[in-house]
Amino acid sequence: MRSERLTDRLFRQRTPHGTPVTPFELFFDLVYVFAVTQLAHGLAEHFTVAGAAQTLLLLAAVWWAWMYTSWTTNWFHPDHVAVRLTLVGVMLASLVMAAAIPSAFDGRGLWFAGAYAAIQVGRSLFVAVAARSHPLGPTFQRILAWHSFTAVVWIAGGLADGPARAVLWTTALALEYAAPWHGYTTPFLGRSHTSEWTIDTEHMAERCRLFMLIVLGESLLVAGATFSGHQPSAGRVAAFLSAFAAAVALWWIYFHRSADAAGEQIAASGDPGRLGRSAYTYLHVPMVAGVIVTAVAVKTTIAHPDGAVTPGTACTVLGGPALFLAGHLLFTRAVFGHLSRSRLLALAALAGLGLIAGLATPLMLMGGAAVVLLSVAAGELRGGEG
Repeated sequence: MRSERLTDRLFRQRTPHGTPVTPFELFFDLVYVFAVTQLAHGLAEHFTVAGAAQTLLLLAAVWWAWMYTSWTTNWFHPDHVAVRLTLVGVMLASLVMAAAIPSAFDGRGLWFAGAYAAIQVGRSLFVAVAARSHPLGPTFQRILAWHSFTAVVWIAGGLADGPARAVLWTTALALEYAAPWHGYTTPFLGRSHTSEWTIDTEHMAERCRLFMLIVLGESLLVAGATFSGHQPSAGRVAAFLSAFAAAVALWWIYFHRSADAAGEQIAASGDPGRLGRSAYTYLHVPMVAGVIVTAVAVKTTIAHPDGAVTPGTACTVLGGPALFLAGHLLFTRAVFGHLSRSRLLALAALAGLGLIAGLATPLMLMGGAAVVLLSVAAGELRGGEG
């Protein structure tokens, strides 16, 4: 009985209007502001095919660590001292993980892998013990089993060198990303079903909205820092304004209607756990990646607005918005059940710009991408389809 009473105190008390995001959760997210900055700067400094692949892998790990913590605070109250102390430990490990990002594929691989494994296993162990008498207890036990197994693969990758590290870490991530789709099927423990995953959709929607603000803020910081670090010119001023317009358009596309409406739609669905898993856990990844890539494009374009367009420049300037729009297209398709024509047309327009990229300057491409994004945002303002 005492363990049941403790479990009841640890879990959030649901309200008809959802449970608010607490100040401690906002404090927790500050570590991930640093992580996003590390990812953006790392991609800018290692802008090769290999560097882009490594950044994508690290982003997937950072997102997964943050997202599982968000699911945890969706159920457990972060103002309870036991939960808060657990999150403090996760924060510390997350800070170590973020600090290791620039050298994760060099000398600090074991630091990154060890911190990531500590986040996932430590948090999962706490919730599995805390919820042992709760209906969700078996689900948390399965999650702990999966994270304990993949932690071994992560550590092995941290100890390995060269391509072996990338192969092992990719394998670990693939196993982790696949686990929710099959309900964390575990020998002797069975599998979970999304109908069991009671979710506070408003809280989860707000957590994802806040993470999107983090990555959008990084884009603005990069624009301001790059502009301030170079001698002003007509081209740089135009690139700076284009970058600002693109950031505003990205915000508008995500926040104007769909961000709030999605939470309501998921809450009203027959299986909120399944839809929340798809919409938030998975389909936000390309949107986050798109904004980070756009931040790298902003840095390049403001620094060299009239330079030659290399394949890498074209990929960032056009690929960042394309990744974001593709992710948002899939997000709205999963939640609302339709494909947005405006986003499909915008993706086609970005592809068209790619065909003539060799005839343009970085500024021209950035301006074109900004116009495409602004056209989608204008459709939102007019009340067009989401």
